[in-house]
Amino acid sequence: MNAKALFDRIVKEITLPESRDEIQSIAFLLVEKLYSIDRTDILAGREIGEIHESEISTLVQRINRQEPIQYILEETHFYGRDFFVNSSVLIPRPETEQLIQLVVKQYSGREDVSLLDIGTGSGCIAITLEKELPNAQVFALDVSTDALAVAKRNADRLGATVLFDQLDALHDKLPHTKLSAIVSNPPYVMLSEKEKMHENVLAHEPHIALFVPDDDALVFYKAIAEQAKYALQAEGKIFVEINEQLAIGVSQVFQKAGFIKTEIIKDIFGKDRIVTANR
Repeated sequence: MNAKALFDRIVKEITLPESRDEIQSIAFLLVEKLYSIDRTDILAGREIGEIHESEISTLVQRINRQEPIQYILEETHFYGRDFFVNSSVLIPRPETEQLIQLVVKQYSGREDVSLLDIGTGSGCIAITLEKELPNAQVFALDVSTDALAVAKRNADRLGATVLFDQLDALHDKLPHTKLSAIVSNPPYVMLSEKEKMHENVLAHEPHIALFVPDDDALVFYKAIAEQAKYALQAEGKIFVEINEQLAIGVSQVFQKAGFIKTEIIKDIFGKDRIVTANR
């Protein structure tokens, strides 16, 4: 069979309530991964030989059960690199790449830089910062042993030197001082927002990394602000990803904690997505 015929067949068999473009994107990822070819090869109808019907059928069934394609393939692309992912960690989002860009711009070319990623998950933030800022010392924390296993696996496969620790940022004191910056993409989706979320997220991505109670939605930012007062060096900085509905609240948390020059930054879709604050 040729790749285009298989691609067309998979597109027809996917029954997700998504746009045709999204379904085609999923089909492209699947065929590319299975046969180690690219999109050009698929569209050109490259011959791929015999296909394994049972394997294809099983994978399409998983897709139709709304399991994210990234978990099915155990891989996702982030900031120019391929990361291993499974259901123990969130799938990195494109918006988080903007968080990386801000930190890289701030510290590129500087010596004696030390960065801490709180709630590292797959390790995508910490590992990318270590690769983009080779002179920086990078630390990363997570409460989940399963998430840390994924992060360490990604560091090994990408050749990144990141020091990982298991720690509950809400209750444990940070083991670091004189940091240049703290970076975090903490849980920030309010429980009341569940009904607006896609089933593929709700059913498969780890809730511990997603949700916060409506009556304490800023809980992680409060913890970060309090800890950062002692962990950052005199001119240290905070970079955090946020829920667009909480932008002003997050800024106020850092202001009340004594931080200055707080800034709300919009993402590529025009939504409030990042808050920065200076020590």
